[in-house]
Amino acid sequence: MKVRKSMFSGSWYPGSASACEKEIKGFLKEYPAETIDKKSLVGGIVPHAGWYFSGSIACSVIHCLGGKTTPDVFVIFGMHLHSGSPAYIMVEGAWETPFGAIEIETELSRELAQKFTFQIETADNFTQDNTIELQLPFIKYFFKDAKIVPIGVPPTKHSLEIGKAVAELSKQLGLQINIIGSTDLTHYGPNYGFVSHGKGSSAVQWARNENDRRVIDAMLAMDPETVINEAMTNQNACCSGAAATAIAAAKHLGAEKAQTIAYATSYDKNPGDSFVGYVGIVF
Repeated sequence: MKVRKSMFSGSWYPGSASACEKEIKGFLKEYPAETIDKKSLVGGIVPHAGWYFSGSIACSVIHCLGGKTTPDVFVIFGMHLHSGSPAYIMVEGAWETPFGAIEIETELSRELAQKFTFQIETADNFTQDNTIELQLPFIKYFFKDAKIVPIGVPPTKHSLEIGKAVAELSKQLGLQINIIGSTDLTHYGPNYGFVSHGKGSSAVQWARNENDRRVIDAMLAMDPETVINEAMTNQNACCSGAAATAIAAAKHLGAEKAQTIAYATSYDKNPGDSFVGYVGIVF
């Protein structure tokens, strides 16, 4: 079995299992989730910045997903794509993590690849992508036997059909799956060419309380079309296709409500004129 090499271990997150475990144990203390009904969860939304900035949020969401029967597969939607981009998928092999390689679920991924047009990635030929990779150590740590189906989806209505098909095909194959959508929120400041509300605390408050709030509300309403429209209009999600497709899949799996685990921005840890928003949501 060919293994796709990790591209961000040792930089965006620790490169060794022991260092990852130490970070994970610390993350679990940051956002207690005792009020979440974990038994009914089918998925969530996670951020994908370096672990220093948003790892605790992503870790908490993925940890919460262990409350039901142990999932066979995590279907992870991600990648920084635009509306004209193709969809991407891996259909075989494995992906390297500090805790060991995590296998691709070949049956589900191949069924999807027959049903939709994808750019097929392999262990030797792939786009470097942090949106999916940064979640894999959490999945491997909490669910050591789970497999993955990594999918890149553009912000289009067609992607929502992929999400629905994931739910339908997994049921037909008898797979217990969890869904993850990977996106960060508003990228504000001169580093991102987005300075519509000036600088300083007023800009931070606008991004937090207005711009990010609009797309978070759409996620909590489980309205995938509005998530995409919000991001396209207000630049408040970098991977809205991933978030929206995850919502579509989760709804097709029976999810009826969403809850926020945590919200933060990079400004909280590194105040400056440029910053990014992060949210963790479970369905």
